[in-house]
Amino acid sequence: MRLMRLVREAWKEHPDLARFTVVGVLGYVVWYACYSYWLRPGTLLDEYVIHSMVLSSEWVMTTLGWDALPPAQEGLRHSLGMAGTGGVIIGDPCDGVVLFALFALFMVAFPGPVRHKLWFIPVGVLLLHGANIARVVALLYIQWWAPGWLQFNHDYTFTVLIYSFVFGLWFLWARMHVPLQSHGRG
Repeated sequence: MRLMRLVREAWKEHPDLARFTVVGVLGYVVWYACYSYWLRPGTLLDEYVIHSMVLSSEWVMTTLGWDALPPAQEGLRHSLGMAGTGGVIIGDPCDGVVLFALFALFMVAFPGPVRHKLWFIPVGVLLLHGANIARVVALLYIQWWAPGWLQFNHDYTFTVLIYSFVFGLWFLWARMHVPLQSHGRG
């Protein structure tokens, strides 16, 4: 009983925190249900995002002068490689779609002007997509240069880097649009 009273008092004192918690939790539940039961099994969203990553990564490789392997399949592609490597396969968990949604969801839940969220969310998603493409290119280079390091870098290094990038975008938003409240202590 005492805990519930403390929670109610905290929510009254910090309405932005309450809004963030409610919108964040409910939004995540709705997103998870929609993605798991409709978007992932019933659409080609992940396939189109992965295909975009493959084409963009190959463009970066070609621009850098690396020899890209010819496509292994027709249509929507999920794999790419460079000469001297076995290539990489991009799966649904690595395409960034869930991360894009979580970023957008938390941006909606954060306080701040809606008119700025309308440009910041799409720009943030595009930046995250670009960072993910850079990750794929870097993993291809690692596979070519030191194949034994590929799994570690995939599982740990780039996970930390990508999530740090997301945190950096949230931090940037907070610095630009969330006023600091002064708590008078005397």
